[in-house]
Amino acid sequence: MSIFGQALRAACATALLLSTTAADAQDWKARIPVIRIGILGGENAADRLTNYACWKDKLEAHFNVPVELFPAADYAGVIQGLLAGQLDIANAFSPNSYASIVSQDPDAVEAVATQRQTDGSLGYYSVIIARKDSGLKTVADLKGKTLAFADPNSTSGYLYPSFELKAQGYDPATFFAKTGFAGGHEQGVVAVLNKQYDAAATWSSAIGDESKGYSSGNLAKMVQKGALNMKDIVILWKSSLIPNGPELVRKALPADFKAEYAKVLFDLPKSDKTCFDAIEGGDFADFAPIPAGFYDTVIRMRQEQDAGRRKS
Repeated sequence: MSIFGQALRAACATALLLSTTAADAQDWKARIPVIRIGILGGENAADRLTNYACWKDKLEAHFNVPVELFPAADYAGVIQGLLAGQLDIANAFSPNSYASIVSQDPDAVEAVATQRQTDGSLGYYSVIIARKDSGLKTVADLKGKTLAFADPNSTSGYLYPSFELKAQGYDPATFFAKTGFAGGHEQGVVAVLNKQYDAAATWSSAIGDESKGYSSGNLAKMVQKGALNMKDIVILWKSSLIPNGPELVRKALPADFKAEYAKVLFDLPKSDKTCFDAIEGGDFADFAPIPAGFYDTVIRMRQEQDAGRRKS
Protein backbone atom coordinates (compact mmCIF):
# COMPACT_ATOMS: atom_id res chain seq x y z
CA MET A 1 0.00 0.00 0.00
CA SER A 2 1.30 3.48 -0.86
CA ILE A 3 2.15 6.04 1.80
CA PHE A 4 -0.88 8.01 0.63
CA GLY A 5 -3.10 4.94 1.02
CA GLN A 6 -1.74 4.27 4.50
CA ALA A 7 -2.37 7.86 5.52
CA LEU A 8 -5.90 7.74 4.11
CA ARG A 9 -6.60 4.49 5.96
CA ALA A 10 -5.25 5.95 9.23
CA ALA A 11 -7.34 9.09 8.78
CA CYS A 12 -10.46 7.00 8.18
CA ALA A 13 -9.72 4.90 11.25
CA THR A 14 -9.25 8.03 13.36
CA ALA A 15 -12.49 9.52 12.07
CA LEU A 16 -14.30 6.27 12.84
CA LEU A 17 -12.87 6.23 16.37
CA LEU A 18 -13.88 9.83 16.98
CA SER A 19 -17.38 9.26 15.66
CA THR A 20 -17.70 6.11 17.81
CA THR A 21 -16.49 7.99 20.88
CA ALA A 22 -18.93 10.81 20.18
CA ALA A 23 -21.71 8.28 19.65
CA ASP A 24 -20.85 6.58 22.93
CA ALA A 25 -20.95 9.91 24.73
CA GLN A 26 -24.32 10.69 23.23
CA ASP A 27 -25.47 7.19 24.11
CA TRP A 28 -24.76 7.52 27.82
CA LYS A 29 -26.26 11.01 27.90
CA ALA A 30 -29.43 9.58 26.38
CA ARG A 31 -29.42 6.89 29.05
CA ILE A 32 -28.52 9.30 31.86
CA PRO A 33 -30.48 12.52 31.26
CA VAL A 34 -29.93 13.37 34.93
CA ILE A 35 -27.40 12.16 37.53
CA ARG A 36 -29.18 11.21 40.75
CA ILE A 37 -27.15 11.19 43.98
CA GLY A 38 -28.49 9.57 47.13
CA ILE A 39 -27.31 11.11 50.40
CA LEU A 40 -27.37 8.95 53.52
CA GLY A 41 -29.00 10.17 56.71
CA GLY A 42 -27.00 11.05 59.81
CA GLU A 43 -27.55 14.79 60.01
CA ASN A 44 -30.43 17.07 59.08
CA ALA A 45 -31.41 17.33 55.41
CA ALA A 46 -30.59 21.05 55.08
CA ASP A 47 -26.98 20.49 56.17
CA ARG A 48 -26.60 17.52 53.86
CA LEU A 49 -27.82 19.54 50.87
CA THR A 50 -25.46 22.39 51.78
CA ASN A 51 -22.49 20.03 52.03
CA TYR A 52 -23.24 18.46 48.65
CA ALA A 53 -23.95 21.68 46.74
CA CYS A 54 -20.33 22.01 45.56
CA TRP A 55 -20.24 18.41 44.32
CA LYS A 56 -23.50 18.90 42.45
CA ASP A 57 -22.08 21.97 40.72
CA LYS A 58 -18.85 20.18 39.76
CA LEU A 59 -20.59 17.18 38.26
CA GLU A 60 -23.04 19.35 36.32
CA ALA A 61 -20.19 21.42 34.89
CA HIS A 62 -18.12 18.36 33.98
CA PHE A 63 -20.82 16.12 32.48
CA ASN A 64 -23.13 18.87 31.21
CA VAL A 65 -26.24 17.13 32.55
CA PRO A 66 -28.42 18.07 35.53
CA VAL A 67 -27.61 16.58 38.94
CA GLU A 68 -30.31 15.94 41.53
CA LEU A 69 -29.64 15.35 45.23
CA PHE A 70 -31.82 13.02 47.29
CA PRO A 71 -31.24 13.30 51.06
CA ALA A 72 -33.15 10.23 52.26
CA ALA A 73 -34.86 10.28 55.65
CA ASP A 74 -32.95 7.14 56.62
CA TYR A 75 -30.28 4.79 55.27
CA ALA A 76 -32.91 2.40 53.89
CA GLY A 77 -34.12 5.08 51.48
CA VAL A 78 -30.79 5.23 49.67
CA ILE A 79 -30.38 1.43 49.77
CA GLN A 80 -33.75 0.91 48.10
CA GLY A 81 -33.11 3.73 45.62
CA LEU A 82 -29.90 2.08 44.42
CA LEU A 83 -31.45 -1.40 44.29
CA ALA A 84 -34.40 -0.08 42.28
CA GLY A 85 -32.20 1.86 39.85
CA GLN A 86 -33.72 5.15 41.00
CA LEU A 87 -30.34 6.49 42.19
CA ASP A 88 -27.02 6.47 40.33
CA ILE A 89 -24.41 7.48 42.89
CA ALA A 90 -23.87 7.44 46.65
CA ASN A 91 -20.89 9.05 48.35
CA ALA A 92 -19.39 8.16 51.75
CA PHE A 93 -21.69 5.17 51.92
CA SER A 94 -22.14 3.10 55.05
CA PRO A 95 -20.26 -0.24 54.90
CA ASN A 96 -23.25 -1.93 56.56
CA SER A 97 -25.62 -0.43 53.98
CA TYR A 98 -23.27 -1.63 51.23
CA ALA A 99 -23.37 -5.12 52.76
CA SER A 100 -27.16 -4.94 52.72
CA ILE A 101 -27.19 -4.14 49.01
CA VAL A 102 -24.65 -6.86 48.18
CA SER A 103 -26.66 -9.45 50.11
CA GLN A 104 -29.80 -8.55 48.15
CA ASP A 105 -28.27 -8.03 44.70
CA PRO A 106 -24.50 -8.54 44.14
CA ASP A 107 -24.75 -6.84 40.75
CA ALA A 108 -26.57 -3.68 41.85
CA VAL A 109 -23.61 -1.41 42.60
CA GLU A 110 -19.86 -1.01 42.15
CA ALA A 111 -17.54 0.27 44.89
CA VAL A 112 -15.27 2.82 43.19
CA ALA A 113 -13.05 4.00 46.05
CA THR A 114 -12.83 4.57 49.79
CA GLN A 115 -11.49 7.41 51.93
CA ARG A 116 -7.96 7.56 53.32
CA GLN A 117 -7.62 9.18 56.76
CA THR A 118 -5.00 11.86 57.42
CA ASP A 119 -2.86 9.25 59.22
CA GLY A 120 -2.94 6.96 56.17
CA SER A 121 -5.42 4.47 57.61
CA LEU A 122 -8.52 3.31 55.76
CA GLY A 123 -10.84 3.04 58.74
CA TYR A 124 -12.79 4.77 61.48
CA TYR A 125 -14.45 3.85 64.78
CA SER A 126 -17.79 3.46 66.45
CA VAL A 127 -17.83 5.35 69.74
CA ILE A 128 -20.38 5.51 72.53
CA ILE A 129 -20.73 8.94 74.10
CA ALA A 130 -22.50 10.28 77.19
CA ARG A 131 -22.89 13.63 78.87
CA LYS A 132 -19.80 14.52 80.87
CA ASP A 133 -21.92 15.61 83.83
CA SER A 134 -23.62 12.19 83.93
CA GLY A 135 -20.82 10.69 86.00
CA LEU A 136 -20.53 7.80 83.54
CA LYS A 137 -16.92 6.86 82.79
CA THR A 138 -16.89 3.42 81.12
CA VAL A 139 -19.30 1.23 79.19
CA ALA A 140 -19.73 -0.89 82.34
CA ASP A 141 -21.40 2.12 83.96
CA LEU A 142 -24.20 1.90 81.39
CA LYS A 143 -25.77 -1.20 82.98
CA GLY A 144 -29.48 -0.50 83.30
CA LYS A 145 -29.14 2.77 81.35
CA THR A 146 -30.51 3.74 77.93
CA LEU A 147 -28.61 3.69 74.63
CA ALA A 148 -29.50 5.34 71.32
CA PHE A 149 -28.34 3.61 68.15
CA ALA A 150 -28.24 5.74 65.00
CA ASP A 151 -29.93 3.67 62.28
CA PRO A 152 -30.44 -0.08 61.69
CA ASN A 153 -28.31 0.15 58.52
CA SER A 154 -25.50 2.17 60.13
CA THR A 155 -22.18 0.39 60.60
CA SER A 156 -20.81 2.44 63.49
CA GLY A 157 -24.21 3.47 64.79
CA TYR A 158 -25.56 -0.06 65.12
CA LEU A 159 -23.80 -3.06 63.50
CA TYR A 160 -20.36 -2.86 65.16
CA PRO A 161 -21.48 -1.78 68.64
CA SER A 162 -24.17 -4.50 68.63
CA PHE A 163 -21.69 -7.25 67.76
CA GLU A 164 -18.71 -6.07 69.76
CA LEU A 165 -20.57 -5.09 72.92
CA LYS A 166 -22.19 -8.53 73.00
CA ALA A 167 -18.81 -10.23 72.51
CA GLN A 168 -17.44 -8.18 75.42
CA GLY A 169 -20.22 -9.27 77.75
CA TYR A 170 -22.55 -6.28 77.31
CA ASP A 171 -25.39 -7.81 75.30
CA PRO A 172 -27.55 -4.83 74.24
CA ALA A 173 -30.69 -6.97 74.54
CA THR A 174 -30.21 -7.45 78.30
CA PHE A 175 -27.51 -5.06 79.51
CA PHE A 176 -29.35 -1.80 78.82
CA ALA A 177 -32.70 -0.76 80.26
CA LYS A 178 -33.70 0.38 76.77
CA THR A 179 -32.20 0.79 73.33
CA GLY A 180 -33.71 2.62 70.39
CA PHE A 181 -32.94 4.26 67.04
CA ALA A 182 -32.52 8.01 67.09
CA GLY A 183 -32.91 8.33 63.30
CA GLY A 184 -29.30 9.33 62.60
CA HIS A 185 -25.93 10.06 64.18
CA GLU A 186 -26.54 13.73 64.89
CA GLN A 187 -29.97 12.98 66.29
CA GLY A 188 -28.48 10.42 68.68
CA VAL A 189 -25.94 12.85 70.11
CA VAL A 190 -28.62 15.54 70.44
CA ALA A 191 -30.83 13.05 72.28
CA VAL A 192 -28.03 12.52 74.82
CA LEU A 193 -27.42 16.24 75.22
CA ASN A 194 -31.16 16.69 75.83
CA LYS A 195 -31.16 13.81 78.37
CA GLN A 196 -33.53 11.69 76.31
CA TYR A 197 -30.94 8.87 76.32
CA ASP A 198 -28.01 8.21 78.63
CA ALA A 199 -25.64 7.35 75.78
CA ALA A 200 -25.48 7.15 71.99
CA ALA A 201 -23.44 5.28 69.38
CA THR A 202 -21.89 7.38 66.62
CA TRP A 203 -18.78 7.54 64.43
CA SER A 204 -15.39 9.23 64.59
CA SER A 205 -11.91 8.98 63.11
CA ALA A 206 -10.61 9.20 66.69
CA ILE A 207 -7.47 10.92 65.40
CA GLY A 208 -6.51 14.58 65.43
CA ASP A 209 -7.66 17.39 67.71
CA GLU A 210 -10.14 16.12 70.29
CA SER A 211 -11.49 19.62 70.95
CA LYS A 212 -12.56 19.80 67.28
CA GLY A 213 -14.30 16.42 67.44
CA TYR A 214 -11.21 14.78 65.87
CA SER A 215 -10.37 14.92 62.16
CA SER A 216 -13.61 13.51 60.76
CA GLY A 217 -16.91 11.94 61.71
CA ASN A 218 -20.21 12.99 63.21
CA LEU A 219 -18.64 14.64 66.27
CA ALA A 220 -16.37 16.73 64.03
CA LYS A 221 -19.30 17.84 61.88
CA MET A 222 -21.34 18.82 64.91
CA VAL A 223 -18.47 20.78 66.47
CA GLN A 224 -17.79 22.56 63.19
CA LYS A 225 -21.33 23.89 62.92
CA GLY A 226 -21.60 24.77 66.60
CA ALA A 227 -24.01 21.98 67.57
CA LEU A 228 -21.58 20.34 70.02
CA ASN A 229 -18.86 21.29 72.48
CA MET A 230 -16.57 18.34 73.14
CA LYS A 231 -16.24 19.48 76.76
CA ASP A 232 -19.88 18.45 77.26
CA ILE A 233 -19.41 14.78 76.40
CA VAL A 234 -17.26 11.81 77.34
CA ILE A 235 -16.38 8.80 75.17
CA LEU A 236 -17.16 5.60 77.09
CA TRP A 237 -16.29 2.99 74.46
CA LYS A 238 -14.52 2.60 71.12
CA SER A 239 -14.84 -0.24 68.63
CA SER A 240 -12.21 -2.01 66.59
CA LEU A 241 -11.26 -0.31 63.33
CA ILE A 242 -14.13 -0.25 60.81
CA PRO A 243 -13.31 -0.12 57.08
CA ASN A 244 -14.13 3.27 55.61
CA GLY A 245 -17.27 3.33 53.48
CA PRO A 246 -17.28 2.98 49.70
CA GLU A 247 -18.03 5.52 47.00
CA LEU A 248 -20.73 3.78 44.97
CA VAL A 249 -22.08 3.88 41.43
CA ARG A 250 -24.93 1.86 40.01
CA LYS A 251 -23.39 -1.06 38.12
CA ALA A 252 -25.77 -0.81 35.16
CA LEU A 253 -24.52 2.68 34.26
CA PRO A 254 -22.55 2.94 30.96
CA ALA A 255 -18.90 1.92 31.34
CA ASP A 256 -17.55 5.13 29.81
CA PHE A 257 -19.57 7.24 32.23
CA LYS A 258 -18.39 5.21 35.23
CA ALA A 259 -14.75 5.51 34.14
CA GLU A 260 -15.03 9.28 33.70
CA TYR A 261 -16.84 9.64 37.02
CA ALA A 262 -14.05 7.73 38.78
CA LYS A 263 -11.50 10.17 37.34
CA VAL A 264 -13.46 13.18 38.59
CA LEU A 265 -13.89 11.54 41.99
CA PHE A 266 -10.21 10.68 42.50
CA ASP A 267 -9.23 14.18 41.39
CA LEU A 268 -11.54 15.92 43.88
CA PRO A 269 -9.17 15.93 46.92
CA LYS A 270 -6.61 17.76 44.76
CA SER A 271 -8.93 20.01 42.77
CA ASP A 272 -11.16 21.08 45.68
CA LYS A 273 -10.18 19.84 49.16
CA THR A 274 -12.93 21.89 50.81
CA CYS A 275 -15.62 20.22 48.72
CA PHE A 276 -14.02 16.80 49.27
CA ASP A 277 -14.10 17.26 53.04
CA ALA A 278 -17.68 18.56 52.92
CA ILE A 279 -19.15 15.52 51.19
CA GLU A 280 -17.02 13.04 53.13
CA GLY A 281 -17.69 14.50 56.57
CA GLY A 282 -14.37 15.87 57.79
CA ASP A 283 -10.67 16.16 57.09
CA PHE A 284 -9.45 13.23 54.95
CA ALA A 285 -6.24 12.81 52.93
CA ASP A 286 -7.67 11.53 49.64
CA PHE A 287 -9.40 8.57 48.02
CA ALA A 288 -7.82 5.13 47.84
CA PRO A 289 -8.52 1.99 45.80
CA ILE A 290 -10.46 -0.63 47.78
CA PRO A 291 -8.31 -3.60 48.85
CA ALA A 292 -9.55 -7.11 48.07
CA GLY A 293 -11.83 -8.46 50.79
CA PHE A 294 -12.02 -5.04 52.44
CA TYR A 295 -15.68 -5.41 53.42
CA ASP A 296 -15.73 -9.17 54.11
CA THR A 297 -16.03 -8.74 57.90
CA VAL A 298 -18.87 -6.24 57.55
CA ILE A 299 -20.69 -8.48 55.06
CA ARG A 300 -20.31 -11.47 57.42
CA MET A 301 -21.65 -9.44 60.36
CA ARG A 302 -24.59 -8.28 58.26
CA GLN A 303 -25.40 -11.82 57.15
CA GLU A 304 -25.31 -13.06 60.76
CA GLN A 305 -27.49 -10.15 61.84
CA ASP A 306 -30.05 -10.86 59.11
CA ALA A 307 -30.06 -14.57 59.93
CA GLY A 308 -30.71 -13.75 63.59
CA ARG A 309 -33.64 -11.52 62.63
CA ARG A 310 -35.18 -14.31 60.55
CA LYS A 311 -34.94 -16.72 63.49
CA SER A 312 -36.50 -14.32 66.00
